Amino acid sequence: AIIQRGCKAPEQQLTVVLMLATLISAFGSSFQYGYNVAVINSPSQFIQQFYNTTYVERYGGPMEDSFLTLLWSLSVSMFPLGGLFGSLMVAPLVNKLGRKGTLLFNNIFSVVPAVMMGVSEIAKSYEIIIVARIIVGICAGLSSNVVPMYLGELSPKNLRGAIGVVPQLFITIGILSAQVLGIRSILGNNTGWPLMLGLTGIPALVELLLLPFFPESPRYMLIQRGDDKTARRALQRLRGWEDVDREMDEMRLEHQSEQAEGRLSVLNLLSLRSLRWQLISIVAMNMGQQLSGINAIYYYADSIYSSAGVPESDIQYVTVGTGAVNVFMTITAVFIVEAAGRRLLLLIGFGICCVSCALLTVALTFQESTEWMPYVSIACVIVYVVGHAVGPSTIPYVVTTEMFRQSSRPAAFMVAGSIHWLSNFTVGLVFPFMESGLGSNSFIIFCFVCLATLFYIWLIVPETKNKTFLEISQMFADRNQVEIQVGNAPLKPETGDGREGDAFKVTAF
Repeated sequence: AIIQRGCKAPEQQLTVVLMLATLISAFGSSFQYGYNVAVINSPSQFIQQFYNTTYVERYGGPMEDSFLTLLWSLSVSMFPLGGLFGSLMVAPLVNKLGRKGTLLFNNIFSVVPAVMMGVSEIAKSYEIIIVARIIVGICAGLSSNVVPMYLGELSPKNLRGAIGVVPQLFITIGILSAQVLGIRSILGNNTGWPLMLGLTGIPALVELLLLPFFPESPRYMLIQRGDDKTARRALQRLRGWEDVDREMDEMRLEHQSEQAEGRLSVLNLLSLRSLRWQLISIVAMNMGQQLSGINAIYYYADSIYSSAGVPESDIQYVTVGTGAVNVFMTITAVFIVEAAGRRLLLLIGFGICCVSCALLTVALTFQESTEWMPYVSIACVIVYVVGHAVGPSTIPYVVTTEMFRQSSRPAAFMVAGSIHWLSNFTVGLVFPFMESGLGSNSFIIFCFVCLATLFYIWLIVPETKNKTFLEISQMFADRNQVEIQVGNAPLKPETGDGREGDAFKVTAF
């Protein structure tokens, strides 16, 4: 067969089916990730009181401070550890159950721990909370990888960036929701915290009820299942029109170009020369995202607000305000990512974070001796949050989807997710020691991480907006020193106006 594309493809619109599939999957899965990141922070003193009271009732004496600190550290750190386990499950589950099927299955890891945490006070067991945090971490590890993969495969190329940012938007909304519910007068108190922890099951139930009515990824159905009819029907529902031949042809071409590779495992991915720079790039971006200091900024925020004269009782409201800024800037990223492009937002975001960390180091050093310096510290925190929301928080998920084709995407997300959660866990483990040893100078290290990531993106990562997955692979082919074959001929990328340079031959479908 010969495929000739002589005209530019029409810009595809956001249909109701695509919009609802995006909102339901992001609310049901990504929202939980954000919610469980922050839910344990506000009521921490009351949960620790519960740990101590339970211990006294069991053993007749108070818990030692060192043991309480250990239990609390486990309660916090088990979440990213569960996230790592969840990331390691991504490839086998999405290949076996599909993208939508994995999201539905993943809700087991939300509903079960929600019930466990909700009844922990009645059961008088702090062990239940620690185990539940591991399980809900598995849910977050799966959802943080599978939702961007699912939505990236549902989306037309001209909307893929904007829709790809939506999961991160719902993560920030989840964080903000936990911060609001954690206000002392709402649920962040001695009686409300079990309900607050248990509410994570509600989004899972919504997703279980509604997501089955929406289509599975057409790419998964066609390329991995070989089900042409179901893939075409799903694509027609998602695009809102009957003529989807052009997109079906593009998927078939992608399938042909990677048939020799088969379904790639992580070991295959690590050894494949044609994917070398894509793999290095997602590792660099995910490490940069987590090692850039975002967790440390939130750790320091309360003390910064306090030193600026914010009353202790009002700090919780300022924290909610910071969360609202994060949500607003992520919404902004949804609307500008297709116009500005992925690369520019990453460069701007890491640049802002780099400068903010440097200035924050100076401000924290002199805030005891200079009266107005604490206000500079607050400004640095807010500007850092803005920069991180625009680029480092949002774009790596989008780019991970775009850099890999169907056979390698599950393994790529498995690697990216593992790096993400390992880095998250490392920062949580190492930062308290950094802070005690280096104090405010800790942010210089984060500054250099941001700068190194910025230079890597500037030198290596290409712009991927409005490109097909096959075209993006071709952009990396030159750097990897390989040639992508379609049938017996190399792939010829599109010209700048969206038309293909020449007709090219492919084997019959």
